[in-house]
Amino acid sequence: MGKGIFITGTDTGVGKTYVAVGLIRALREQGVSVCPMKPVETGCRVKNGELIAQDTRRLVSAAAVKESMGLVNPFRMRSPLAPSVASEIEGISIDKKRIISSYARIRGKYGFTVVEGAGGIMVPVRGKYLFLHLIRELNIPIVIVARPGLGTINHTLLTIGSALHENLNVLGVVINYAVKKRKGHPEKTNPPVIEKLGGVPIVGTVPYLKNSSSVRGKKIFSEIMANIVSRL
Repeated sequence: MGKGIFITGTDTGVGKTYVAVGLIRALREQGVSVCPMKPVETGCRVKNGELIAQDTRRLVSAAAVKESMGLVNPFRMRSPLAPSVASEIEGISIDKKRIISSYARIRGKYGFTVVEGAGGIMVPVRGKYLFLHLIRELNIPIVIVARPGLGTINHTLLTIGSALHENLNVLGVVINYAVKKRKGHPEKTNPPVIEKLGGVPIVGTVPYLKNSSSVRGKKIFSEIMANIVSRL
């Protein structure tokens, strides 16, 4: 049975997929067999009558695996909304048992599984069933992706607190510069405050990079992945 991590965010648009892709590539560089999983993807575009899950495709491409889309991404929807809302609008029934079964199959086949959520851990998957509950059922540790700037202390501590309240294993926080921005006072002071008050480490900071697969990008993600693995 391989290892696994769940990539969640403090909000949508913080760069979860970008970070997940970088970590997957780092694992491959180390010779680890890795497969991604995106339980639910919303906001998919339609091409030739088929829903295209773009984030999932980026993850699969980074891992260079040939698993079926139905396995790595059991549910996909067109509406750019929370899974529970999008599925209700589109008449899709999200079955958590299918997600859990897919994860078990992938984890049993690969050395490492990188699972990416949608939005944050309080986003509803179906009804009152949140990603928080799914993570607990998967029994998988969490890596939180957070913004660097003003407001991130509140969002990150709320995410950490909610996870720890459910006895989930929070491995650490990755600060991701999803947009090009000068490093000001908040960016310099936020990480130590989050570590002190949240009780979990900042396992890495990803600067704004035009190419995550550059030599510099590979080095950064390799170091972050090493920090994560050391806490598993």
